[in-house]
Amino acid sequence: MAMEPLSQKEIEDRLRELPGWSQEGDRIARTYQLGTHFAAAALVMGIAAVQDELDHHSDLTLGYHSVRLTVNTHAAGGAVTEQDFALAERVEALAPGHGAR
Repeated sequence: MAMEPLSQKEIEDRLRELPGWSQEGDRIARTYQLGTHFAAAALVMGIAAVQDELDHHSDLTLGYHSVRLTVNTHAAGGAVTEQDFALAERVEALAPGHGAR
């Protein structure tokens, strides 16, 4: 997967395809709300499996009924790359199965 930083326009265009995701400084981020703490913890485990499969890891924060991800690519100097969006898309596909909104 490309490790080249995306331009600001490319980031904005890609974020339009991912409702709920936003740019926060040099990262893309999203917070998911879930019905229970157990559901939130299960989502974290699912995300961890995807991250290992992609060999690309976000910062994850487990809250009482929430999961927050922030991600950028360290190998690209902390910039946002296509790899970050690939992870975001996989998480978006996984989250509804856990009841995330």
